[in-house]
Amino acid sequence: MPAPPRLCRCGNIVPAGEVCTCQREAIRARKRRADKNRPSSSQRGYTGGWRKLRAEFLRLHPFCKMCGNTAEHVDHIKPHRGDQALFWDWRNLQALCAHCHNSVKQRQERANVRT
Repeated sequence: MPAPPRLCRCGNIVPAGEVCTCQREAIRARKRRADKNRPSSSQRGYTGGWRKLRAEFLRLHPFCKMCGNTAEHVDHIKPHRGDQALFWDWRNLQALCAHCHNSVKQRQERANVRT
């Protein structure tokens, strides 16, 4: 049996599993504020050297470590947080498909930040 709809704070009835339009806008605003304070990709170390390393890593590891699909992303297993030794350490890298990188891995990282 599907979950029943819920009542949002704004008074709208929202189907189960969906996000109310007011919440969607609040999420977008929060992400815009976070992005404004975030350094650019090159400032975080993702330069031409990284692109070369990434291409070589994907050539050697063409499949997602989590699900086995074709890998598209090279992910840091342990977030480097600016640590250059950890950033360039091949033992700290894994190949992931877009789905696993953008959903499964992000969910894991958010859970680790909270604990």
